Amino acid sequence: MILYGPPGSGKDTITNELTRLRADFALFERLKTGPGRTTGYRLTTIGQIEELARAGGLLYRNARYDAEYAIDRRGLAALVDTGRVPVLHMGQVMGASAVAVFPLHWVRVVLWCPLEVTEARSIGRGDTDVYARVKAWHETREDLLAHETEPWTLTLRTDQMSPTESANAIIDALSAPASAESRNIRELVG
Repeated sequence: MILYGPPGSGKDTITNELTRLRADFALFERLKTGPGRTTGYRLTTIGQIEELARAGGLLYRNARYDAEYAIDRRGLAALVDTGRVPVLHMGQVMGASAVAVFPLHWVRVVLWCPLEVTEARSIGRGDTDVYARVKAWHETREDLLAHETEPWTLTLRTDQMSPTESANAIIDALSAPASAESRNIRELVG
């Protein structure tokens, strides 16, 4: 499962709710090197990420907030092998597309909220880089608009739904036959 959205859109909150509702959901902890949050990541070095990249072991790699992040095949396979449903947090459409080569039934969910909600949530959780989060919100909006025909299973406005409602909608989408929602992305992001 892919949860795509800007900072403050609820990726962590909804992942927590998914794992509360069903024990088979698990956050996929991306590899990370650099400053910032450490919770929810497997900390590594740039050298290890480079080595995995050379060996073809990465599905996706990106940089943001002066840090580098990577989704590795081996880590994702290990989580899937435990029988868990991996929940990947993404902030780039390219990443959501890149992981599709990994053989899973990918449910692709856009979590969205207005800029003022991202800013308020970022301040409320004590982020010290609110400006960078606001900048990332704009980048995510532009990314979505640049890829507005990208197929998504579900789009949710997290400022209009509770975490439980959002998680239940995602669970329903996971058990539904594979299809893409045709919601107008321009309408969603304003």
